[in-house]
This record gives sequence, C-alpha cells and structure tokens, in this order.
Amino acid sequence: MRPAISFPPVKLPLLLYCLATVNSVLWAADPAAGGFVLRKLVLFLILLLSVNLVASARHLGALFRGLFCVAALVGLVGIAQFVIQFHRVQRLHHNRVYFYMTLTRIHGFMGHWMNFGGQQMLLFSALLAFVLLSSATVRHGKAKVLYWLVLAVVAASIVLNFTRGVWLGCIVATVYVLARWKPRMLWAIPILLVAVELAAPSLIRRRVSLAFHPREDPALAIRLEMWRAGLRMVREHPWVGVGPGNIPRVYTKYLPPAVTPIFGYHDHLHDNFLQLAAERGLPCLIAWLWFMLALGGQILRIRRRLSSQRWVADAALAAWLAFLVEGFFEFNFGTSPVLMVFLFVMSTPFIAEEHLEGRAQEPSSLL
Repeated sequence: MRPAISFPPVKLPLLLYCLATVNSVLWAADPAAGGFVLRKLVLFLILLLSVNLVASARHLGALFRGLFCVAALVGLVGIAQFVIQFHRVQRLHHNRVYFYMTLTRIHGFMGHWMNFGGQQMLLFSALLAFVLLSSATVRHGKAKVLYWLVLAVVAASIVLNFTRGVWLGCIVATVYVLARWKPRMLWAIPILLVAVELAAPSLIRRRVSLAFHPREDPALAIRLEMWRAGLRMVREHPWVGVGPGNIPRVYTKYLPPAVTPIFGYHDHLHDNFLQLAAERGLPCLIAWLWFMLALGGQILRIRRRLSSQRWVADAALAAWLAFLVEGFFEFNFGTSPVLMVFLFVMSTPFIAEEHLEGRAQEPSSLL
C-alpha cells in the first residue's frame, strides 16, 4: 500500500502567498526581474520533503547533530576570519578599525555575513533549546558539556558577526527558552546584558551604542531611507506592489525630490513586512502573515501534545521568534540559505508529532 503524503496544515496560506507572488510578477514593469523569486518558491518543498522523508528519531537526531556540528565548524571558521581580519585592519587602518571591521564582516562558508548570521541564529536557538530542555542531555552529562562548548562557539561567532538584528533575535530566543526552562531565571537576562556590555571590547560597545544614534550609523541611516521609500511604494501600489526584483529599478522614484540615495545596497528594503508589501502588494503580505502565524500556531499546538520530544517544538518556536524579530531589520525570508534552514527547523515538530511521539523511543534517541 502506498504511504500517504503528509504536509503541515499551512497549505492554504502558503498557496495564497505563492499565487500573490506570481500575480505581482505578472503586473511588474519588468516581469523578467522576478524570475529568480519564482524559482525560490520551490524551497517550500523542504516542508513536504522533511515531514515525509524523516521517518525515525535516529534519523532526526542525526540531522540535528549534523546541523549543530556544522554550526560549530563554521563558527570556528568565522572566529578565525575575525582574528585574521582584525590584525590586518589594525596594521593597515589602526585609526579606523571599527569602520573596516563592520564594512566586511565574518561570513564562514557563506558568501555574505547576513546569511552566516541568520543561519547561526536559527541553529543557536535550536541548540539552546536542546541543551536546556531535552531530557536526553539530562541523562548524558558528558554529552551535555560537549553541546555547551558547541553552543559557546556558535554564540561567539554570532557576537563577532556584528549583525545587531541577529543579536536581537538571539536575545528573544533566549528569553523564550529560559521562560520554558526556569522562568525565575528571566531576571538574570538584563543583568547579564549589562555585564556583557560593560565587559565587552570597545568594538562591540560601539556597535551597540550606535544603534541608538541612527543618523550616525550608515547601516541604520540607509534603512530609514529605504523604509520611507518602501512606504511610498505601498501607498502607490497597494495591490500588487512594484514587482519582485523591481525595487532597485524604481527606488529613486520614491525618494523625495532632489534627494540623492545614500550609498549602499538598495536591492531590497531590509524588512520582511515592508519588503513583501512594497514588492508584491498588501494581499501577499497578508498571506505571508497568515502563513507565519499558522506555522507558529501549529507548532504551539504540537508542543502541547508532545512529551519526551517537546524540546523539538520549543526549538522551532525559539527559532520562529528569532526569525520574526530579525525580519524587522533584514529581508531574511528572501535569503535562500537562511530560508532553507528556517523551513527545516519549522518542519521538525511535525516530524516529531507524526513519526516519533507515542513510539517506544529512549530519551537518548535524539542524541
């Protein structure tokens, strides 16, 4: 008998999102520019493939172990990149170390630091949930120490990545995991953040302080310009947007008269919500919000039904929160490497519900 094909119960909002995306391409001034966006829609098959091809706790455990090991490996590569870059910049530009260290940041094996930071953020969220909430780590003390070391490497690479949206996403994920682990520990987070700020190197302290002075920070100044332009795009094209891939083509039209755009990257608006509304229209944004909320709601429902594998749902929820928060400052939903990791992590609670829970599995099966 042929096995039934399962798909997480988010099919309708995901279908509407895809249809709205296709419709926006058809109405765009330059439809050809949206071709790569249409090709990216195939990535949502990750949800389907993961749920139907991962059939045992051992298999899912091997995938998680592989992801955690890769996160540690690329974290070490990123830390090495930081050390090499810092010494080079200090030697050649000792008066402008901060400028050059943030101009080109560590990226591991990725082509861009945002991809590196986004992936590390998602895996940090999942790994923290595993270390604190999995019953398997409680039974295996030596293994838990190893995973703490892996977590430390990943966290260090995230800090040295200098991407503040990723930092904020990790903080929110940590708050969620601590609230599930020991809610009384939440009071320690503000104290820890203050201690880290006081003890941190000057580069990190400056990175944080500039977040409160956007006019002095080129990365924030260009975002403010982009967001104002994006709002004008939404007002003028509320139904289908300006078209996927068309923002760099029309960007200057939505700046105030006689204003020269700030030098930098203008291909997207560095915000999931505004990007989808401006590029593809409000109906697409609504479908995306429905998809994301349905995904989070279904994972929360699954969490209530799981017992020994509940940490899997908590890992997904922590990553979901981190992804949403970072998405206020970056178009991470449109970044394929980050989206692929996100979709896999989101699929794991559905795998746990369908294939793992209720079977006679040992708590160590996900180790």
